[in-house]
Amino acid sequence: MTTAWPKELRVSKDRRSLTIAFDTGETYVLSAELLRVASPSAEVQGHSPEQRVTVPGKMNVEIAKMDPVGNYAVRITFDDMHDTGLFSWDYLIDLGRNRDERWQAYLDELAAKGLSREPVVTRHRH
Repeated sequence: MTTAWPKELRVSKDRRSLTIAFDTGETYVLSAELLRVASPSAEVQGHSPEQRVTVPGKMNVEIAKMDPVGNYAVRITFDDMHDTGLFSWDYLIDLGRNRDERWQAYLDELAAKGLSREPVVTRHRH
């Protein structure tokens, strides 16, 4: 459990990243895509490591809104309507500190499963 508290959470104008400044002096810019694919929700994380889901196709995902949850977390709603993850301050600082490793692990998982960051375009046949 960290004692870092966010001083500022700011969504970028294009809604594709979140800047978090902590009272420790650390500042991190986290992409909406990383936040979405690393969502701490049961839907993404499952109830055990084996159940964790690799979420493809979120390259263009945006942050639709953020709502504080008590004084310990924020609920992020993404434009794909995913909103079940509560991002605690501890989780956000961990994501910031380990962003590059988490991102590379995600890219490696996509590659291993033959998935893509590109959104899936569904074509309707007439």
